[in-house]
Amino acid sequence: MENSRRHFVLNLIAYAALRDIPATQLCRLSGIELAALKADTGYAVSNQQLDALWQQASQLSEDPLFGLHFGESLQLSALGIVGEIIRTSDTVGMAVEKASSLAYLLTDLFRIVVESSGTVFTIRFLPQTERPEAFSFRQTLELFMVFVVHEMDGLLLRKIKPVAVRLPYRVGNAEEYARVFRCTVEKSAEYALAFDREYQQEPLLTANYDMQQALLRRVNESTTVTTGALGEKIRHYLLTNAYLGIPSLNEIAANFNVSPRTLQRKLKEEGISYQDVADEVRKSLAIHYLEEGGYPVKEISYMLGYNELSAFTRAFKRWTGRTPVSFQKE
Repeated sequence: MENSRRHFVLNLIAYAALRDIPATQLCRLSGIELAALKADTGYAVSNQQLDALWQQASQLSEDPLFGLHFGESLQLSALGIVGEIIRTSDTVGMAVEKASSLAYLLTDLFRIVVESSGTVFTIRFLPQTERPEAFSFRQTLELFMVFVVHEMDGLLLRKIKPVAVRLPYRVGNAEEYARVFRCTVEKSAEYALAFDREYQQEPLLTANYDMQQALLRRVNESTTVTTGALGEKIRHYLLTNAYLGIPSLNEIAANFNVSPRTLQRKLKEEGISYQDVADEVRKSLAIHYLEEGGYPVKEISYMLGYNELSAFTRAFKRWTGRTPVSFQKE
């Protein structure tokens, strides 16, 4: 089995790079040999190096919630073979059970147990360390909790809201935690996520997920619009996570840990706006989804973030001069 921790660390470094943190500097400060990490599949990252990586990533990004935001952007592909095993499950419940049993491949800081009772199923994260107050433990734990919430979106292709999120400490930025977790975080004696039990038996839409990922690769290769550094990073993020829809300006700004006003100002300096980038991504995706022919127009409209089919139709006609229906027929 591949070195899953190495795969995870490479994705953490890649996310840090999206946040304008030089990978060479981050690795040097963390005691990690970047060239060896990239070249050697057997390269081992120690607990001490991983702790340092979390500390440096948070400090260099000036984001004390770095783990929370990394978890928000993480996908199953970032977990390598662990993610593949989870994604080949038949139901959400089966995927969660597999994730629980495989967590040790990525971290030994906690183990995960899943329990069902009444109308909810609960995922509990049980500390395996004597220092649960440590910075790296909290960052890792919050990352995994957020990842579970957001990856359920990817497995079911719709946004999921937990019934409850419980942490044994008061969060410093309650509004940001509520935005990322989609519900208010409760102070409790445990680390736990609770979901409606009906999700357990829902089949995973892996076929659609695979199809969308293939389309995204094609879109990424064929899109030729050139933008500045920030615009390109945002475009990459939107394409990577496009199967969940296009986020709002406030949501994308929060993910990059800047205010909406600052994000708009930086993009303006590059001669573009967030709306320009989002529309370019929507147009590329819409054309490829329609050409593929595997989705009804109404479903494409929903996937691209339009609440009304009429709004998508107007936008597509503005981009191409044709309606989505006529384009698909042709």
